[in-house]
Amino acid sequence: MVRQQRTIDHEFVIQGQGLHTGNLVTMRVKPAPAGSGIKFVRVDCEPPVVIPAVVTSIPEEVSTYRNTTISNGDVEIHTVEHILATCYGLQIDNLTIEMDGNEPPEPPSGTYASYAASFDQAGIVSQGAPADVLQIDRAITLKENGIEINAVPADDFRVSFTIQYDNPQIGTQYASFTVSPGVFEREIAPARTFVMVDDVERLRGMGLIKGGSLKSALVFTREGVMNEEQLRFPDECVRHKILDLIGDLSLLGAPIRGHVHAIRSGHAANVRFVRKLHELHQQKKRSAAPAKPGVWDIGLIQEIMPHRYPFLLVDRILELEDRKRVVGIKNVTINEPFFTGHFPGHPIMPAVLIIEAMAQTGGVMLLNTVDDPKKYLVYFTRVDKAKFRRPVVPGDQLRFELEMKSLRRGMCTMEGRAYVDGVLAAEAELSSVIVER
Repeated sequence: MVRQQRTIDHEFVIQGQGLHTGNLVTMRVKPAPAGSGIKFVRVDCEPPVVIPAVVTSIPEEVSTYRNTTISNGDVEIHTVEHILATCYGLQIDNLTIEMDGNEPPEPPSGTYASYAASFDQAGIVSQGAPADVLQIDRAITLKENGIEINAVPADDFRVSFTIQYDNPQIGTQYASFTVSPGVFEREIAPARTFVMVDDVERLRGMGLIKGGSLKSALVFTREGVMNEEQLRFPDECVRHKILDLIGDLSLLGAPIRGHVHAIRSGHAANVRFVRKLHELHQQKKRSAAPAKPGVWDIGLIQEIMPHRYPFLLVDRILELEDRKRVVGIKNVTINEPFFTGHFPGHPIMPAVLIIEAMAQTGGVMLLNTVDDPKKYLVYFTRVDKAKFRRPVVPGDQLRFELEMKSLRRGMCTMEGRAYVDGVLAAEAELSSVIVER
């Protein structure tokens, strides 16, 4: 499945205490352009310091015990994993997160589901540009001291986790989820962080969990939990470990398509594993053909469109403004099979195929309005106001520009124009409907 990059429609603010530092912090979350990624900005510094939310912002010598810390020089931000897990789980790729302190505030409600609710209220919007997905195409493994993390090929993003604790109230737990925004909000985000009662004072002596409370964290004794609110899930602990892992995986800076399974891992091992994924991603980029940012190449088009040779008539999508506008191109060569008979000695692209190519360009935009394009087809139901201004011949490059005029219940109307060298070659109004295969 191909998905667009996403950001939020408008900014929002969260205020509260950091989990470990206990510092009071105001966090302002803002939209960011496609391709910019997620960046933290320490606005309490002069000048403000930008820290990209990527694994290269974690120096090798920085401790990742009990939390994940990113930095730029001497300026740090601690415990980024919870807010980043929320972004990754909701498939949000581009944000600017301004903070006047060194740790994101914990949700005042005590549940990370309220983080997700803040994003939902701000509105999550698609940005037209394709997301830079890392497809896991071979097994990637990290093994050390009884800890193991594996990534194997899969058609979606799935996370599994196994934990083992001596405390009988936790014991061995396993959970596995195909992570979509809905699954993340329902099944993962409500899971609280946890600690053993015997570890509380030791961790505070290390300068940790100063902002923790029974509202936001589970505290286990050997007989049960000390919290007034009991477990939200029987396996709440392993679900929170999945949340932590998702937050650490987000530091790859790209969505993952694959199945990641962790056994007894924590932040330190997670980060080492992400470094391996980062190197794989960079290798893939170095070996791939150069691509312009925001451009949908033929490989991505074929993931969305069902058409194949000789009837796939769009080569590249140059611009896609979600549910509004799309621009694509078709390179017309003498090797097109229709030139054999249309016409011998005087090759001209059939007008009906110009309309078909225009329609396919619009179909890319239309199929991007559904969650899984491979489950659907686009039927064009009507062509109106079709006009052809000039012949299209071998060597021409058709540029299609379409605007969506209406979209309701899978039915849409678009206005399309086709240009060659900036000159209008054809135009039409196209109506279509999305249907299940």
